[in-house]
Amino acid sequence: MLSFSKSAQILKIPDLRRKVFIIALIFVFFRLLANIPIPGVNAEALRQLFSSSQLLGFVNLFSGGALANLSIVMLGLGPYITAIIIMQLLTMVFPKLKVIYYQEGERGRAKFYRYSRYLTVPLAALQGYGFLRLLMSQGVFAPLAFSGMIANVLVIVAGSMILVWLGELITEQKLGNGISLLIFAGIVASLPLVLRNAFLSYDPANLPTYISFVVLALVVIGAIVFFNEGERKVPIAYAKRIRGNKLYGGVASYLPLRVGQAGVIPIIFAISLLLFPQFFAQIISAFSTDLGASVNTFVNNVLNNQLIYGGLYFSLVFLFTYFYVSVTFDPNEISQNLHRSGGFVAGIRPGKPTADFIRSIVTRINFFGGFFLGLVAILPLLTQALTNTKVLTIGGTSILIAVAVALETAKQLDAEISVHEYERGVK
Repeated sequence: MLSFSKSAQILKIPDLRRKVFIIALIFVFFRLLANIPIPGVNAEALRQLFSSSQLLGFVNLFSGGALANLSIVMLGLGPYITAIIIMQLLTMVFPKLKVIYYQEGERGRAKFYRYSRYLTVPLAALQGYGFLRLLMSQGVFAPLAFSGMIANVLVIVAGSMILVWLGELITEQKLGNGISLLIFAGIVASLPLVLRNAFLSYDPANLPTYISFVVLALVVIGAIVFFNEGERKVPIAYAKRIRGNKLYGGVASYLPLRVGQAGVIPIIFAISLLLFPQFFAQIISAFSTDLGASVNTFVNNVLNNQLIYGGLYFSLVFLFTYFYVSVTFDPNEISQNLHRSGGFVAGIRPGKPTADFIRSIVTRINFFGGFFLGLVAILPLLTQALTNTKVLTIGGTSILIAVAVALETAKQLDAEISVHEYERGVK
């Protein structure tokens, strides 16, 4: 982490100061876009819709608050994140795509993400159409003619692609992942409104509740930091090898297996699956109004039950944690890479036994990781039940993203400052 003395050096290093300034300008531009609304919005109906839907609140989180404003970037980076997830799943189906992503290095990754951007366009169009249909059915929008619908969908798609471009500009500064930083900026931008609502609703009689809420929030932040930094270290030894007149190997290292390896991806998977029936209902309503209305009513009745919604949400996050790690983490490939480099796990034979050993460890880690992510996902429901108010809610997913991005960015800044100090010392 950054010390205070190192933090003070950020503005003293010209190259680092320029990168921070560029990222700050991009954040400002992003917030301007997030506050340019699409015309014809019923603000009161929109507020009531978001206050009654946990699902839309989560999607609004990933749009940086742009969805709640129905801005031109209302979908945020959701379509792009979904596209990346789909592409990663397709690596299981198409071996050639797996080779591109895992074995072709930076060039392969660039190609992979280019395909993801292509897929983002139809996904943004489909999600934009579904959202507009949903908003019209709730009275947020007046019914749109075909030309008006097409125009709004094109604006929404363009807004999402602009955010993808801004995210890549931030990534080029090498101070963190641009997509994560934009989501982080949206979360931080919502804090003043949350604090204002809490202040306006303050009642001295509920002071113990507010104190308990603050203590609980600090405990949650500490737990998320511990979870995010937690890892299981598998000891690795390297055999001694002679090349020419030199002796190589004979050192000990470890293989870090992170507890939070899946990140927030399982939560995104789960919420996408929970949102799909509503989108599906709005799409089929274009062909059959009665059928679409029936599906939408059934879905709303099910998801408005907090017990059913919380149980489904927790279960899906838990299961998707296992699923996503199994897709992105291949113990067989890890075992082969260790064998090729002369490494081995002490007491375990190379090859399949090593892969099975690593797989068993990852399975146990995923149980705790999935359980913790599930609790984080339903944390707003738990805090509402404990405080009996919708104002005091701890957004576990928001904290998880904010903490993870803050820690990663701090590490990047620390590395940049260390490199600068080293180069200055060499000179």
